[in-house]
Amino acid sequence: MESPLFDWHLSVGAKLADFGGWQMPIEYPKAIGKLTAGGVIAEHTAVRENVGIFDVSHLGKIEVSGEGALNFLNRIFTNDLQRIGSGSAQYNLLCNEEGGVIDDLIIYRYNDEKFLLVPNAANCAAVFEVLEGVNDLGLIIKNAHHDYGVLAVQGPRSKELLATIGVGVELDYMAFTEVTLPGHKDLGSVIVCRTGYTGEFGYELLPTWKAALPLWEILVAAVSEFDGRVCGLGARDTLRTEMGYPLHGHELSLDISPLQANAGWAVALGKSGFHGHGAIATEKAQGVSRIMRGLLALDRGIPRGGMMVSDATGAVVGEVTSGTFSPTLKTGIGLALLRPDLAMGVELYIDVRGRSSLVQIVKPPFVESHVR
Repeated sequence: MESPLFDWHLSVGAKLADFGGWQMPIEYPKAIGKLTAGGVIAEHTAVRENVGIFDVSHLGKIEVSGEGALNFLNRIFTNDLQRIGSGSAQYNLLCNEEGGVIDDLIIYRYNDEKFLLVPNAANCAAVFEVLEGVNDLGLIIKNAHHDYGVLAVQGPRSKELLATIGVGVELDYMAFTEVTLPGHKDLGSVIVCRTGYTGEFGYELLPTWKAALPLWEILVAAVSEFDGRVCGLGARDTLRTEMGYPLHGHELSLDISPLQANAGWAVALGKSGFHGHGAIATEKAQGVSRIMRGLLALDRGIPRGGMMVSDATGAVVGEVTSGTFSPTLKTGIGLALLRPDLAMGVELYIDVRGRSSLVQIVKPPFVESHVR
């Protein structure tokens, strides 16, 4: 499948790859107009120090509306939607009855009867199927995957950039509103959210599918005036790994529970009845068999997903789920599921192409968060 910006990405020479069945840009190696050459490190650095824009239109969108929608969603997802008010968003998890994670997603609450869900691209159909399968209230549940684009503006100057295109909104973290761009009423209403996946101050814009390209071109022109970058999903991954954010299929899966992934903060166990409640409650009472930790390389080795982690005796104590070279720290970092008794600061080993590499257990994030 293709983003509404697919032809634009091709025209500027973006390197494309499959993400959940969608052809999406990894990086932009060529100069684009006034923008200098990109690449993952340059794009990553732009977001940490300045501003970058991303096409993340592959993310799913599901609309749920009707009387009883709030209680319906609250008895399915792990977090408590009663904790947020209208105009706010919440990180949430959809689990199976064994406590495995079908998907992690953001839920936007317009009011008690109208919600927008933004799941991962590869899991949108699975989330929709679960909701439809338990819809006993006659709610309107729509798979709106191709109704909206999603454009992220991330970095310390993102607010300043949006102001230059007429979006001067004041929003708290995880809040959202709808705007019409001055001079661009033809684009229609655009949802503006104070959300993101980079650890920096930023926004996500949800225009209609048709309006995504013209809005993107407006953002490209603006970001060039800020010496920012158009960014691919390669930089998005290095940015999220530095923050220790989980990625479904790596730190979360049908085989990895929220508690193992250190996402217990998004599980309201006091709210009975959500999918997987019994299994997660039992696991909490008994203690997890493994838990996600950060790994900081102490030599030139770079952790990569799938690498075994061993202690000084050679005994395997866990497995790397995500790993990369950190452009900010200039060293290798990783996330790993480890034996829960291992303390912070303990030194361990990973096998890097037959060579033993030294790493240390640390608590993510690896760099300071600036989302607020």
